[in-house]
Amino acid sequence: MIKKISPCSTLRGEITPPGDKSISHRAILLNSIAQGRARLSNLCPGADCGSTLTCLKALGVSIKQASSAPPTIEIDGVGKKGLREAEDVLNAGNSATTMRLLTGLLAAQPFLSIITGDNSLRSRPMGRLISPLHLMGAKIWGRGEDSLAPLAIKGGELHGITYPLPVPSAQLKSAILIAALFAEGETIIQEPSKSRDHTERLLQTMGVPLKVNGVTISLTPPITPLNPVDLHIPGDISSAAYWLVIGAIHPDAKIRVKDTGVNSTRMGVIEVLLKMGAKIKIENQRWARGEPLADLSIESSELAGIEISGELIPQLIDEIPVIAVAACVARGVTIIKEAAELRVKETDRISNLVKELSKLGATMKEMPDGMVIYGGAKLHGAKCSSHSDHRLAMALGVAGLIAEGETLVEDAEAVGFSYPAFWQDVERIKAN
Repeated sequence: MIKKISPCSTLRGEITPPGDKSISHRAILLNSIAQGRARLSNLCPGADCGSTLTCLKALGVSIKQASSAPPTIEIDGVGKKGLREAEDVLNAGNSATTMRLLTGLLAAQPFLSIITGDNSLRSRPMGRLISPLHLMGAKIWGRGEDSLAPLAIKGGELHGITYPLPVPSAQLKSAILIAALFAEGETIIQEPSKSRDHTERLLQTMGVPLKVNGVTISLTPPITPLNPVDLHIPGDISSAAYWLVIGAIHPDAKIRVKDTGVNSTRMGVIEVLLKMGAKIKIENQRWARGEPLADLSIESSELAGIEISGELIPQLIDEIPVIAVAACVARGVTIIKEAAELRVKETDRISNLVKELSKLGATMKEMPDGMVIYGGAKLHGAKCSSHSDHRLAMALGVAGLIAEGETLVEDAEAVGFSYPAFWQDVERIKAN
């Protein structure tokens, strides 16, 4: 699918982003092994969370749709011992979160599982996931000397470990914590810097004896079953980021983004935009079962380039593609470094961002662990490609709204992995 985007003179309106993708994955999986029924509303409607649902149904979990607006499901948790061997290969699609979290779960199950994914997912690194699970006693095999999917998992008895994470990765941390629920003894994880903490918050809400002390997390397997948790999932700040950026860089914009998660480990995009000079207001702050949320207002702003690195990177790794768009038109130079993780996402986001934004007139330089962006560009329409990467597709869409002339985005349907209604919401704020 090719999407045509044209600029418009004003942007106005309210947007409610889809449910947080990270929370949705975790709420589905953990409630599946809780004891009892849970109702999850405002679930992320994207294909990635659909992969998690499909895999857990194949493992014997009863999951029913209760409503489509907002997306709501009911899960009858089977408890820690109620999963059954799937009759076929599990398919995680394009979702690394599905594959990594399920691998942690399946490592402790008394049966054989095989999990695969699409071409992109089969090229993403799994060795750093398999290594700690091996140390816990798991038996896992994969291509490339146990570094790539498909993965074959022969579940069994696990034991707790003390493990320093090689990188600040919420997916890796979460997979280990999920395996630790079934292990004998305590598991201790040490992060190099803080990554998103949705798994820790949800486990504590479900009654798991988990402790957090700075960047050290300790989990002792619970004796009692996990308590199911009804949850209205906050809006995804990663999806909200596109509206914050376009609201800041468009010459005449006023946009309100409602019901958005403002977890402290996910606030990097707001911190960066504020440092660049964005006029963002955080209003109506409240809580939803351990997760904070708020309404965000943004209007046209004068942005300036900054350096983005260090502990900020794990807090905004998914938002860097659209932050790069903001940097293209900001005054001065923006430097993004210590972000080599971008090269092993759905695509090589460093290389592809530089390639595609340059087609629109941006001046950028690719670095091994990031990029240098020379601001002040006057973007112009061009034909570009998302490389089937949902984050890149939406970032290019944002760029097209301020570029002179018509912008064509190939593989625009990739937005369906996380934000299926993105293009409709673009047209809605243009029409107001």
